Amino acid sequence: MHSPDLVFLLAAALGGALLLGLVAQRLRLPPIVGYLAAGVIVGPHTPGFVANPGMASELAEVGVVLLLFGVGLEFHVEQLLAVKSVAIPAAICQLVLVTLASAVSGHALGLSWVAAVIFGIAVSITSTVVLMRALAERGELHTSSGHLAVGWLVVEDLLTVLVLVLVPAVVGAGRTNLLSAALAAIAKIAALVAFTFIAGGRLIPGLLERVVATRSRELFTLAVLVVALGVGLGAAELFGASMALGAFLAGVVVGRSDFASRAASEALPMRDAFAVLFFVSVGMLVEPSFVWREPLLVAVTLALITLLKPAVSAILLVLLGRPARSALAIAAGRGQIGEFSFILAALGSELNVLPARAANALTAASILSITLNPLLLRLAPRADALLPERVPEEAKAQKRRSKRARVVLVGFGPIGRTLARLLEANGIEPSIIELNLETVRELRANGGRAVYGDATRPETLEEAGLRDAVGLILTAAVEGGADAVVRRAREFNPDLFVVARSHYIAEAPLLREAGADAVFSGEGEVALAITEFTLGRLGASPNRIEHERERVHQELARLGEGTRSGKRTSTEKDGAPRA
Repeated sequence: MHSPDLVFLLAAALGGALLLGLVAQRLRLPPIVGYLAAGVIVGPHTPGFVANPGMASELAEVGVVLLLFGVGLEFHVEQLLAVKSVAIPAAICQLVLVTLASAVSGHALGLSWVAAVIFGIAVSITSTVVLMRALAERGELHTSSGHLAVGWLVVEDLLTVLVLVLVPAVVGAGRTNLLSAALAAIAKIAALVAFTFIAGGRLIPGLLERVVATRSRELFTLAVLVVALGVGLGAAELFGASMALGAFLAGVVVGRSDFASRAASEALPMRDAFAVLFFVSVGMLVEPSFVWREPLLVAVTLALITLLKPAVSAILLVLLGRPARSALAIAAGRGQIGEFSFILAALGSELNVLPARAANALTAASILSITLNPLLLRLAPRADALLPERVPEEAKAQKRRSKRARVVLVGFGPIGRTLARLLEANGIEPSIIELNLETVRELRANGGRAVYGDATRPETLEEAGLRDAVGLILTAAVEGGADAVVRRAREFNPDLFVVARSHYIAEAPLLREAGADAVFSGEGEVALAITEFTLGRLGASPNRIEHERERVHQELARLGEGTRSGKRTSTEKDGAPRA
């Protein structure tokens, strides 16, 4: 049946994506595979419920805008500069070489040269979403190989954004005056970049600072979404550029401000929901029967993505001086295509230069390549074992290079300040997570490590360096779920020691069940202090005070446990406080 109703579309698309995403996760595949498969099921080329492709495409456009806003938000110039000598030449050479080889292959299979070039560029682009998730899951995001992989992605994303702007201008110009069309497009990009960084660099942070002053999370989330969509729309209407480019630049501006971490943690979950719709809409374009009708085209496309591109990437990295182990690991992660390839293919179809068979081949090969990529990543270390020389693992090298231990402190009130000072005095680096913007600015101005954001968000914990930390201390009660912070901390780093503070005794069991090694309750500590002081003033002996203190301590622990049995005291786990 056909239904144009938006509610039916959202229910079918998101419900199918959730179900098949869970199935993909159980099969140890990226959830994107499930999203694409959901699109195939609700698309017009399979029986049963058929979602409205036009409406899905419009919603997916919002996903693309927010997706590129997120890419811009995570873009760090310093990170790129650190690996520029390898990332820039590798990205450019790989894009050119793989595009040329793929274009020749596409032309041999019946595509026009214009279509073959667009096909080749789409093959050469790696999915940022898939590779970033793979690096995070393998714990390699903050190694030197991870930094190089991310730097490569940033350069590739920038080149792709330029291609997305140039393609309409070049195709629209026909075969004459291509140079002037390209120069005009570059001039528009330059004007948009200048305007965004000069005007937006002042207006956007000012707007967000005013919103932050209201202390409303909803208004902050809304403000970030308005910035992303508003700048994207302005780029399209005023400069003739794509909304995606405008959103990317808006993300860069916000990413350079004090609000980067909070924007990533609070506003970008909306991006993920719309990005799912984008992948579903792409899946709706797939004709399952196409794989049987054009097996050669699909097989060649898949081989170019999973074999040629990783091989070219590995050779380039070795030629640029990277160790073979690092080259294989980075190259294996590049054996897939994703969001930018879909965007480029959709653009080529819209301009009537990329035939449906090529777009279908790219989509089918994308699903297969994303599915096969985890296997490729697992095979990379085995291939490395066949090499004559081995180099130390990047994670171990990173630990050797680290200067000192780090403890993440959530909150910088009186307790946080005292703990930070004690940690510094003992050679341990405190990393502060704080929701007071002025406090964060003051810490950064004094050379401290501070993150402005909500500790319940994994992006904030990531930026605070929790993966490499030795401990986490919640110095203040966390609104909306201290136990959630503890659980996420354990997922990031199982070897952490975790100390939590609670206002009430009854909250302690929940925090211990979440994984806290020690929990200190405001109620309990005040009761103990008052007991000790009162007995001292009444002339009790030190032994009597200690006895009564222990008795009160046990009573408070039992009160915190309620009627549950088999629990330990509120400050102990495995016999003694680890903190």
